[in-house]
Amino acid sequence: MTLIRPAERGDVAALVRLRLANAERHVQLAPDLFRIPDEVAVRRHFEDAVGHALISVAEVDGEVVGMVEVVLLLADPPDHQILVPRRAADVHTVVLDGHRGRGIGAALVAEAERVAAAHDVSIVYANIFATNDDAVRFYSSAGFGPRGILLSKPCG
Repeated sequence: MTLIRPAERGDVAALVRLRLANAERHVQLAPDLFRIPDEVAVRRHFEDAVGHALISVAEVDGEVVGMVEVVLLLADPPDHQILVPRRAADVHTVVLDGHRGRGIGAALVAEAERVAAAHDVSIVYANIFATNDDAVRFYSSAGFGPRGILLSKPCG
């Protein structure tokens, strides 16, 4: 059985493991875009974040195997912009290999939506690179759809 709960101080080591595993997966997808961050910096981030950041974990048989982080974005665009003001958040989900395909990610996303709504968020974003087919498929199955196209070009 999977337990979804808020992250606690005792989860920091597991959160670090999840972030680094996620980084490794992304580096395999696009080594020119992603990196594996310094483990000490990741640990420091989670030590500072747990308790006030919106992080939930998935626990199976006493082991943390997944996490979701809701990152609140600026509440409103400036008055001069054309976008309708909406409270928004980014959602970052990670489930360890070996635990994927069991509904854990879906449970984490549902929790993220609940947490976001409790903070007056009206829209959540999952920023995914188009080449990450697994993530596109996962978030699409969770009801996320395209909102536009983000184009980029290196400078210089």
